[in-house]
Amino acid sequence: MELSDIYRNYITCLNQQDWSKLELYVDNDVCYNNMQIGLSGYRKMLESNFYNIPDLHFNIQLLIADSTYIASRLSFDCSPKGRFLDLNINGKKISFSENVFYEFQKEKIIKVWSIIDKVAIESQL
Repeated sequence: MELSDIYRNYITCLNQQDWSKLELYVDNDVCYNNMQIGLSGYRKMLESNFYNIPDLHFNIQLLIADSTYIASRLSFDCSPKGRFLDLNINGKKISFSENVFYEFQKEKIIKVWSIIDKVAIESQL
């Protein structure tokens, strides 16, 4: 299976909040933005994101893959319940993008580097 197909299946897993399948795509020792949080920490982070943003949906805008890395631009149109990135959103509909890079090892995500376009959110408030 191509790495891009694995990644698309991972995004489907997130959008369906099928946490029991997360381990198929994410390594037990995953690092997020240079912090070793492990699979359980990664899952907690995602569950918290979906709790705080009930209409969260990951949309792939751009996807580039080689044999080890994925570069993706994700877009979001959602309504966080309260604060998001230290901004008072309080249910307002916002749109923003995330640029995220993944390193894979044995077809599982081992490292994630994520940058969210906070300026785009601020301009909507």
